[in-house]
Amino acid sequence: MPIIVNLDVMMAKRKISLNELSERVDLTLSNLSILKTGKAKAIRFSTLDSICKALDCQPGDILEWVNDNKRTTNR
Repeated sequence: MPIIVNLDVMMAKRKISLNELSERVDLTLSNLSILKTGKAKAIRFSTLDSICKALDCQPGDILEWVNDNKRTTNR
């Protein structure tokens, strides 16, 4: 999948745990973990908004598009 989730990077930069972020954005730990590990198939804009507010960041700081062709040839 060409969308990379960098939630763990932003959490580390902001020194916030998964538990704390879960409480701030009112998401279950399991749902937040699925997003953090890149296993999520979708994200609601309202959830992305809450995460960006909690981490004081932009959506592009969390989500990154990578060209599949470039990913395949770099492996």
